[in-house]
Amino acid sequence: MAEEELNESLEYTPTWIVAVVCTIIVFISLVVERGLHKLGKYFKKKNQTPLFDALQKLQEELMLLGFISLLLTVFQTAISHICISPELTTTMLPCKRPHESSEGSAHDQIYYDGIINKRRLFSVEDTSQHCRSKGKVPLLSQESLHHLHIFIFVLALVHAIFCVTTLFLGITRMRQWKRWEEEIKSKITRTGDSSSIQALHHHEFFKKHADGYWRRAAVVGWLISFFKQFYGSVTESDYIALRYGFIKEHCPRKPQFDFHNYMVRTLEVDFRRIVGISWYLWLFVVLFLLLNIAGWHTYFWLAFLPVIILLLVGAKLEHIIARLAQEPAQESARVKPSDEYFWFSRPTLVLDLLHFTLFQNSFEIAFFFWIWCTYGFDSCIMEKISYIIPRLIMG
Repeated sequence: MAEEELNESLEYTPTWIVAVVCTIIVFISLVVERGLHKLGKYFKKKNQTPLFDALQKLQEELMLLGFISLLLTVFQTAISHICISPELTTTMLPCKRPHESSEGSAHDQIYYDGIINKRRLFSVEDTSQHCRSKGKVPLLSQESLHHLHIFIFVLALVHAIFCVTTLFLGITRMRQWKRWEEEIKSKITRTGDSSSIQALHHHEFFKKHADGYWRRAAVVGWLISFFKQFYGSVTESDYIALRYGFIKEHCPRKPQFDFHNYMVRTLEVDFRRIVGISWYLWLFVVLFLLLNIAGWHTYFWLAFLPVIILLLVGAKLEHIIARLAQEPAQESARVKPSDEYFWFSRPTLVLDLLHFTLFQNSFEIAFFFWIWCTYGFDSCIMEKISYIIPRLIMG
């Protein structure tokens, strides 16, 4: 045993092993750092200020993760030397301990000894012995701290991937709008009259959203908006009517204003807001970890939350388009954009809900793969396959 501990010490580790490991770690770090630096220069060269700001925010998140990593590394010994009563480790467990019983103190002593023996990292026994001598157990073992360390990095990585994927999916979806933008601008160039073109599409826009008294009924309007988000969420007539209303409101002397390019820039600005992990989202992480109690199936029920929020936001945005068509007193009147159509007159609330949805979904997927890679697919934290499959499908 003493010989094994001697071999694991850095004092008796071959220098070539230390040099090789350091070289690999430094090389990977430099590749990532240089890659982010060149990407930032590319965004500045292309005058993509919002994306550059988003990249800066991503780098800030990486710095925060590095600081968290430093804290966990520096204080892991101090944390593991905090001793608590064994009774406190038998409640709010993510997995039920085997052979739980209330039989006599002799059985309890064996059980507590089992707890102590399990809270060790490889051959490091000083922490367990430190608390064992007091008849207590460590607050958090070094092995648990190590696993928590990995989870935080996995969560941040998955969240960044989800945000970037969402951005590119949004840009891909908006390519269809670019074709509509080019068509309307070419028609204006040929005819020199944007009003007649607008009138044709606005008639279709009004007829689809506001024709008929039954469409104005609140319940029917919400039902139509709910189901419309699954197909043709933004049609050509919707786009042209919104484009015309925006131009008349903000730049009436520029009928050839590139509304599509403005929408892309707006998407990039919104992306800058959702790419980070805000302080309140970290509070949600702590809350989710706290509620992961055996038998509660907390993560299964939480998996429904992003879906519900997403459907509500989608229905709300469709309902706003419908209200824009229903608001004018006359069919020929243009749509008038207004913040009043949003919840509490705050459009940013929709963005906050989408931010939370992205993060919650990232948490679900990150937690799944972290448990799978750390404890295996058969871990009790994974729960039954009937709970896992719906979570993954909704994610």
